[in-house]
Amino acid sequence: MPNRKPTFFFFYKALCFLVFTNVALVTSKSTIEPCSNSDSCNALLGYTLYTDLKVAEVASLFQVDPISILTANAIDISYPDVENHILPSQLFLKIPILCSCVDGIRKSVSTHYKTRPQDTLSSIADSVYAGLVSADQIREANSIDDPSVLDVGENLVVPLPCTCFNGTDNGLPAIYLSYVVKPVDTLAGIAASYSTTITDLMNVNAMGSTSIKAGDILAVPLSACASNFPKYASDRGLIVPNGSYAITASHCVQCSCGPGSRSLYCMPASLAVSCSSMQCKSSNLMLGNVTVQQSSAGCNVTSCAYGGYANGTIITWLSSSLQPRCPGPQQFPPLVAPPTYVTRDSVFAPAPAPQYAGATTTVPKTSTVPSTGSFPGLPPAGAPIGSSSNASTLVTSVAALPTALIIYLLIKLISPF
Repeated sequence: MPNRKPTFFFFYKALCFLVFTNVALVTSKSTIEPCSNSDSCNALLGYTLYTDLKVAEVASLFQVDPISILTANAIDISYPDVENHILPSQLFLKIPILCSCVDGIRKSVSTHYKTRPQDTLSSIADSVYAGLVSADQIREANSIDDPSVLDVGENLVVPLPCTCFNGTDNGLPAIYLSYVVKPVDTLAGIAASYSTTITDLMNVNAMGSTSIKAGDILAVPLSACASNFPKYASDRGLIVPNGSYAITASHCVQCSCGPGSRSLYCMPASLAVSCSSMQCKSSNLMLGNVTVQQSSAGCNVTSCAYGGYANGTIITWLSSSLQPRCPGPQQFPPLVAPPTYVTRDSVFAPAPAPQYAGATTTVPKTSTVPSTGSFPGLPPAGAPIGSSSNASTLVTSVAALPTALIIYLLIKLISPF
C-alpha cells in the first residue's frame, strides 16, 4: 500500500497556507487625510444606533449639540421635548463633528467615553461606536498597557475618523461623511445612495479596485452649500449638506441647503427666543426676506442675507442685483417627524443613505470602472492615503477562498489514490 503521509501533509500545509495568508490580507481599511496645519472643518459620521437611545443620549456619546443632530438629519425640531425623543435601534444617523489636524492626520478627538461595568475596548469600539473606531485605536489614544483591565468610570478619548479635503469635491462645495461599510453594501450602491459616482468614491478613497469589505470606513462626499462669513465670525466655515439644515448664532438663525441647491439660505430659527436684531440696516427687510421687482431690463432682486455671528451680534447684509428673471420661491429641505421605528424595506434617511445592516438592496453587484493605472489595492497617484487597521477574521477569510479549491483539497485528503 502506497505511503499517503507525504500527500496528506502536502495538502494540509497548502490549505493552511492559503487560509492564513488570506487572513493576513483581509483587513478593514479607513481613508486617512494627511494635514500639516491647525485648521479644522465640519464633517459627518455615519452612525448606526446599537440600541434604543434618546436624542440627548446620542448627542452625549459624541459630545455634540442634540439640535445639531436633528438638523443634520432634517428632523423637525418643533416637536415637543424632541431632545428626549427615543430613537430606535439600527437607525442610521449623520452626526456632525469638528474635524481637526492631530499628529499629522485628520481626525476628531473631542469625543470622550466614560466606561461602564462589563465594558471592553472591543465592545466600546464595535458596539457603542458602531465600528467607527477600533479597539487598538482607543488603546493607543489612551496609552492603555493592559486592555483587559478597564476601571469603571474611566474617561477615554475616542478618536473618530473624518476628512476635510478643503471642503470641496471636484471644485464644488462638499462635506465628507465617514461611512462604515456594511455586509450588504457595494461601492455602486453607496455611490447611488449618495448621488455620486463610483469613480469619485475611488478617487477620494485612493482605491485601486471597487472591492470593499464590511468594516471598511469610506469618505463619502456630500453635495453642500457653503458659507462665506468673515474670519472673525464664530460660525465661519459653516457648510450644510444638501437636503438638510443647521442652527447657528446661539440657536437664533436657521440655515438650509435646499434640494439640488448650492446656495445657503438663512432665516430666523423657530427656537429663537432672545436674539440680537435680524433687520438689515437702512432697510425694512428682515433676515431671509427677498423682494423682487420686474422691469424692462430684468428683475431687480433685493435680499437681506446672513453674514455670520460675532460677539453676540447677528451680522446681516443687504444686497441688490439685476437678474434676467425673477427667482421662484425658496426651496426648503423636507422635514420629517422624529422616527420611532426602522423597517427592513425603508430606512430613515433624510438625505440619501445606504440601508441598514440586514436590509436588502436592488443595486447591481458589478459595475464597469475606468482604469486608474494602479494595481488593485494601491492608491492612485495624488489621491488621499488609505491605511489598514487589524480587523481580520478566520471565518471571513475561509469564506473568501474559492469553493472548488477547498473541495478539491478535501477530496485529496480523504482519497485513497
